[in-house]
Parts: sequence; C-alpha cells; structure tokens
Amino acid sequence: MRLAWHNIAHDRIRFAVTVLGITFAVFLMIFQFSILLGFLEAASKIVDSTDADLWIAGRGVQCFEFPVAIERRYEQIAYSIRGVAHTSSVCIRPVQFKKTDGSQQLVELIGANPDVGSRFPIPHVPGSASAIPPHALLVDNSNAQLLDVSSHLPLEVEIDEQRARVVGTTSGFSSFLGSPYVFTSYADGSRYIGLRSDQTMFILVQVQPGVAIQQVKKQLQARLPNADVWTRGEFSARARFYWISQTGAGAAILTAALLGFLIGLAVVSQAMYATTMENIEEFATLKALGATRGFVMRVIVLQAVIAGLAGYLLGVLITHPMVLAAKASIPWVSAPWWLPLGVLFPTLALCVTASLLSVRTALSVEPAKVFRA
Repeated sequence: MRLAWHNIAHDRIRFAVTVLGITFAVFLMIFQFSILLGFLEAASKIVDSTDADLWIAGRGVQCFEFPVAIERRYEQIAYSIRGVAHTSSVCIRPVQFKKTDGSQQLVELIGANPDVGSRFPIPHVPGSASAIPPHALLVDNSNAQLLDVSSHLPLEVEIDEQRARVVGTTSGFSSFLGSPYVFTSYADGSRYIGLRSDQTMFILVQVQPGVAIQQVKKQLQARLPNADVWTRGEFSARARFYWISQTGAGAAILTAALLGFLIGLAVVSQAMYATTMENIEEFATLKALGATRGFVMRVIVLQAVIAGLAGYLLGVLITHPMVLAAKASIPWVSAPWWLPLGVLFPTLALCVTASLLSVRTALSVEPAKVFRA
C-alpha cells in the first residue's frame, strides 16, 4: 500500500491526469445510462401507471402509442372468463390542440376510464374519485409552457375543432415522442378522436385476488384469437424493446450509451497503462531487489484501485448537477439512486483490467535495466 501510494504521489501531475481520465469515463457512463434508463421508463410509463393485470390489444401491436382498433364486445367476452374482476378501456390518437392564441400543436390524446389506476392521470371532479367533468383535459407540467396553459386554469381550448377545457396539470408524464400527452376521460377521448361506439383500442383487465393471472390470460387468448393478450409486465417490456430496437431514437440512445462505456474503457486503459510505464524503472528496481511477480502485480493493481476510486468519486460529484441540468430540457431523464453504485464496480474493473494490460511489460522488464547508464 505504501509503495503504491509513493508511486502515485511521486508524480502528482500524472496521477491528476489519470484521475481526470477516469472522471471523464465515469461521467460518460452515468450520464449516457441516465438517458437510456429514462427513455426506457418513459417508453412504458403509461402502461406501468395502470393497475391492470392484463392488456388486450390489437393483433401485432408493439407499444401503447401505435394501437389498432379492436371490437368493444371483447369486454363482455372478458367478463365471461372466470376470475376477471372488472375491465376498463383506454384509447390514444394524435390530435390537433388549438391554443388560446390560435396556433396549433400536435398532441397525443389519451382517454381512459377512471378505474384504470390511482396513478393514472384523469381529470376528476374535486372531492370525487370517479366523477369526471365533461370536456376536461389534463396536461403535464413539463408541457404547460409549450401548450400555453401555464396559468389561468381552467382554460378553454379546442381539440380537432371541438370544444375542450384544460382543468389542471399532472407531473411525471412527459412524452418522449415530441408530441405532448394530454389526458381526458374515455368518453371524451373516444369522441374527440372519432372512435366508433363498437370499437376501442385497449381493454384493461383486473383479475380477482387469488386467481392465477397466467391462467386467465390463456383463457382470454383462446377466446380472442384476433387479439393479443399480455400481462402488464409483458406489454411494458414489449414497448421498451420496440422503442429501443426498432426505432432510430432508441437505437441512437443505446449506441450513445455503449459508446460512452467503450470510450470510458479506452480512456481508463490509456491512463492506467501510461501510469505503469511511467514507473517502469521502479518496477525494474523492485525485481533487481528480489521482488516477486505477485508483489509487483499487487502494487500495480493497488495503484489502479486508488486512481479508480478517486476518479469515481469526482465523476459522481460532477455528474449529479449535470443530470439535474439535463432534466430541465429533457424531463424524462432518469438517474436512480443505484446507478452511481452500479457504475462503481465496472469502473474499478476497468481500472484493474487496464492495469493488468501493462503488467506483462512490468513483469518482463530486465532487472539489469536499472543499472544501465
């Protein structure tokens, strides 16, 4: 430990450069994975916010944002399955939102029944858990300025040339599509988007307590061959996979996260290798004095761990305010508490691996090198 620290302290500029390289790598990994995790969370936010055990969707639907119409009678079929407690409906479609100044903005209008879940934003009548005022809309706080509804609520607006009223705001539902989410009741939503009375887009099913969800799913799928039946977790994972693998936006974010990791690996490897080569004369001296290969390896690895911990701590301190700043323009960016801890072990592994790349050179150096003029 003492020798490793002596080697580091002997050239503080080299140590500072190494720590800065590791700090840059840590920043890249945490920041890029914050964007990736936030994107994945936003991609399934609507699905995850419901209390439904099962989702009935059109055949081949990949995610919530791109539905196809299904028959409304599927609700009655679902009720006929033993173990089904109740059902509700959800619809979504892009519509034109006309602001108070006459300009228009494309939004994703989502209509849902009040029993889809307590976490789902529905414009309730104050003091009532089920009553919904007519023509009422909710928008997310992050989009209030874009839609010009940041003050003076309720506010009269138009949805596809039909009268509507913004009665409040919600939070945590910032759209990652570029088109803001706007929430309303299912009755108003289906009317605004022109959905026929015998059609719907998603049917949400809640299973009675103690009943096996997978068993109900199998029965529903057998009765509804022209639809897909997914558990909430399955549909959530399906949406995330679609957006991350089948779209340019998801692929770009995933590629950026992987590039952040690879660039971090390259920076750390170069920094640790340079540090080891800078002290090659010292390692030759150790071998001349009879140091074992294991001793030399422990010194090199310990140097890497010290530099890695210093760079990691500095990287976390820098990244936190940067992520908070990014949230101002990208509200769905997510940095869970466990992400910095999750980066710690890869960071140390990168440092140790990079140092081991130079171990061979240090171990192969001739002890007589130290005695040459």
